[in-house]
This record gives sequence, C-alpha cells and structure tokens, in this order.
Amino acid sequence: GVPRDDREAARLVRRAANKGHAGVQNALALCYLLGKGMPQDVDEAVRLCRRAAEQGHALGQLNYGKCLYQGIGVLQDYREAARFYGLAADQGLAQAMCNRAVLFEQGRGVPQDDAEAARLYRLAAEQGHAGAQHTLGQYHLHGQHVPQDYAEAAALFRRAADQGHLDAQCSLGLLYREGTGVLQDDREAARLFGLAA
Repeated sequence: GVPRDDREAARLVRRAANKGHAGVQNALALCYLLGKGMPQDVDEAVRLCRRAAEQGHALGQLNYGKCLYQGIGVLQDYREAARFYGLAADQGLAQAMCNRAVLFEQGRGVPQDDAEAARLYRLAAEQGHAGAQHTLGQYHLHGQHVPQDYAEAAALFRRAADQGHLDAQCSLGLLYREGTGVLQDDREAARLFGLAA
C-alpha cells in the first residue's frame, strides 16, 4: 500500500472540491465545521455547503438548510431553510422531509400547515426514518393532524423502537402497559422500558 499522508489527502480533497465536485464539497464542509482533520472554519464550511447545495446535492441542501435554520455562519433565515430542505426532500431525503415538517408545524418560513407536516412525516416514515415513525405514531395516538388510530400508533412505534429509538420504546411500553392498540402485557412494557433506560 501507499503510506498515509494526511496533508496530501487534504490537498487532493480540496482540489476536488475546488473543481466543483458537490459530494466532496459537502464532506469537506462537515470537516471544516467540526474541525475534523483541519482547523475549524465555520465560514469555509458554510461556503462549501452552499456550493454543494446550489449544485443540487441533496445532503448539501440538507446541511445548508440546517445552517440557515440554526444561523450557523449565516443569518438565520427560516424561509431559505425551508426552501433548501424542500429541495433535498424532493430528492427523497427523509431527514430533509422531517426538518421541513417541523417548519410546517411551527409556521417558520412557511405557512403553518399541520396536514403538510403529517404528509412529510408519513413519507419519511415510509422510508424507515425512526424519528418520523415516532412522531407520526404520536399523531395517530392523539388524533393530532390524522385520524386517531391506536393500532397504527403501536405499529409505527414498533418500527421505530426496533431501530433503537428510545422515545418510541417508551411510547410503545406505555401502550403495552395500558393495553392501548395492543394486548395489555406488563412484561413487554417492562422490557421496552428497560431498553430505553
């Protein structure tokens, strides 16, 4: 093999980013943001993230949207965050769907729209996103933005819990303890609570 040379690796990565490779720009942006393998430089991270996002790179769009939402290296701008989350969501990125759903729930940068938030969570949940499954399960449990359906809530919690989602494990444990949407089962409730502890 070739001896490890971090300087040469960094030089080659920067060269690829400067040539416009969006995936490399996004990865390098995260390195600058976290100070991983190079000095932390938030301004350079945001610049690279934006370049990747503007080239249509879904993860770049998601990450630039996060910068805009949180005001990291740029002025906080919910409307632009929603736009970039939307671009990434349109490419099928589940986390972007969830982030955009939060904006619709809160009415930040977009008109408040619970039905659109529920639709986005449903799309992300169908892709296996555990956080979306838990949130949508809560919606069904409480009849919030969707019809109340305890069995559907339990099924969504189960899918998220099976992925190790702690809140979903607790939520499902509560359903088993009470016998809501599932057969009452104190042992299963205790097992789920134990997993989440």
